[in-house]
Amino acid sequence: MHDIFKNSRLAIVLLLFLLSSCSSYENFKQISEEVEIPSQIYRADYNKVWQETMHIICKTHECDSFSQESGVIKTRWKDNTLEVNFADSFTTNESVKSAKYKLIVNVSKGFRGSKEVTKVTIYKRQRVEQDFLQGLKTLRSDGIFEKTILYRLDKALLIQEKLQKIEDQKAKESEQNF
Repeated sequence: MHDIFKNSRLAIVLLLFLLSSCSSYENFKQISEEVEIPSQIYRADYNKVWQETMHIICKTHECDSFSQESGVIKTRWKDNTLEVNFADSFTTNESVKSAKYKLIVNVSKGFRGSKEVTKVTIYKRQRVEQDFLQGLKTLRSDGIFEKTILYRLDKALLIQEKLQKIEDQKAKESEQNF
């Protein structure tokens, strides 16, 4: 009798653990679906993608630190109070006192089969201050800005690839004519 009671308690504890595990998974699943960091995979050489990413990011933002070995680019905080207030003017939200953001870009090398690919991930950290008493709050990005940069990078790499093909064709033609 004692063994049956002990086994049923063990079964109940195990059942409760499994049920709580499932609910925590649902919470994790919801959080992971909500927090999507924009990224793109390019079928291009790591060095080309790195150089083009540096050109695009550091042309419009002041780069704080970067390392090609680790594949990380960080920008300094950039004020975007006017842009946030403009976007919020179409909603019922009050204007913000100050807003700023910084970008953290990760460029990583990988392989698909035998071909080299490069993945670029862009994280925008947005901080907003409504008033002096509230202080700065970190807000989630809507991802539009990051996806725009990834789109620009995609088009720049495509142009670079086409220019390389034209140069190769010219070199081949001049070699044949020589």
